[in-house]
Amino acid sequence: MKNLIRLTDLQSNDVYEIFAIADEISGGKYSGFLDGKCVIAFFPDSSIRTRVTFEKGIYQLGGQSILFPSGALDKKEDLRDVCGYLNQWADMVIIRHKEIQFIETFAKYAKVPVINAMTNANHPCEILADMYSLSKIRDDFIRDKYLFCGKKGNIGLTWKEASQIMGFELSQCCASGYEMENVKAYHNIKEAIRGKDIVCTDSLSAEEVEDFKECQVTKEAMDMANGRALLNPCPPFYRGEEVADDVIQSEYFAGYEFKKNLCVIQQAIMIWCMI
Repeated sequence: MKNLIRLTDLQSNDVYEIFAIADEISGGKYSGFLDGKCVIAFFPDSSIRTRVTFEKGIYQLGGQSILFPSGALDKKEDLRDVCGYLNQWADMVIIRHKEIQFIETFAKYAKVPVINAMTNANHPCEILADMYSLSKIRDDFIRDKYLFCGKKGNIGLTWKEASQIMGFELSQCCASGYEMENVKAYHNIKEAIRGKDIVCTDSLSAEEVEDFKECQVTKEAMDMANGRALLNPCPPFYRGEEVADDVIQSEYFAGYEFKKNLCVIQQAIMIWCMI
């Protein structure tokens, strides 16, 4: 039994093992892996892509999913007691909650695998899926040079964790005051993007859009990146804010098909945690 709480809980060989499981799922292996298994999931109402891909993945593997809103965990009852009961019936628990420490505490008392489906500090499943998709379309995705455009937040911090375990080069383009520690930062997209292969973004709050006006990814900026460069905006993205409309319409945009692998990676993570 294994948990997935942070990417840095993994070694690079664990990442490649998850990728190999995903390949085997696509080849027909693991059919019925969750037959007779019950997966308890806690998601907020706003979750779309993560919830859909986990629930579909559970169904395709033959399992039963029981869904609760994340707020069901934010009550007076001690987590030790919540887990004490769920341990009797659940075979796995998937949690999307704002506080990663909450999920870590839950995992401490759970006797079944616990998967972090997103917190304010990180989003490990999403970035694993992105790396898997890149592994299918790039010659060697860990030799590519990555630029993250956005604030210090859950997406940027998870790309940072990914760079630490996989060894690829990562820099950041952001407004002053939004930098991640120990990551080279630029404050202008035209300077930041030169020599980069993979450009990743995260959405901004209404208050942050003005601060980041020099960091918006446009087609003109992408033309300055390396040949065959890709733009991988984390959804939901907002045209006219962190990305310009013209770049989403361009050949640089990795496209909606890029996220298709999210479902098979969710399945691979569940299998990896249970084997």
